[in-house]
Amino acid sequence: MTASATAPRIGELDHASGPAAPQPGITAPAYGLDVVDVPADDRLWVLGAHGGAGETTLAVALSGTGTDRRWPRADQPARVLLVARTHLTGLRAAQRAAQQWAAGATPDVELVGLALLPDAPGRLPKELRDVARIVAGGFPRSWSLPWEEDLRLAEPKLPGELPVIDAADVPRSLRRLATDLAGLLPARPHPTDSPLDRSTHPHQEGQS
Repeated sequence: MTASATAPRIGELDHASGPAAPQPGITAPAYGLDVVDVPADDRLWVLGAHGGAGETTLAVALSGTGTDRRWPRADQPARVLLVARTHLTGLRAAQRAAQQWAAGATPDVELVGLALLPDAPGRLPKELRDVARIVAGGFPRSWSLPWEEDLRLAEPKLPGELPVIDAADVPRSLRRLATDLAGLLPARPHPTDSPLDRSTHPHQEGQS
């Protein structure tokens, strides 16, 4: 991906190389993310590694669908982007999810990569940068997104819901990520859809 001189920098972990498929000899974590049945199509499924990860925000920005922190299971490998915050809790949650996938303890998914959303403005402390690099190495590719102050000011869309961005208000860094992903995810034939599990209710999330 080539950025223009005026485009915001997505981050130094862009496209960090990692395994493209589950690996032999990996032990699944004691606690992993649950599974949900979804339609078999070529949409992007956005999976939050933990509560408050930004799953809904990225799903809106990327024209994808949130999974309410569950691995999607379909008749063909579902395309999954994992998202986590850059605090230690978020990074460890992403690491457990990567371990779960690498151990073959998830449905058959096409793990696109990891998107890290900052938990605070400013540069990450060295300790967290080091952990982030290690965690990123467990994914086929990774993106480290910049802090977007406007996301903190997003108004709730329905009474009682947490803020979520409108598609028209997607920050430029997230639009760049969407363009990047579009180049990585070519269209493929659509099998007959199976009904989406009616218990799935993607949650609404804010920046904090």
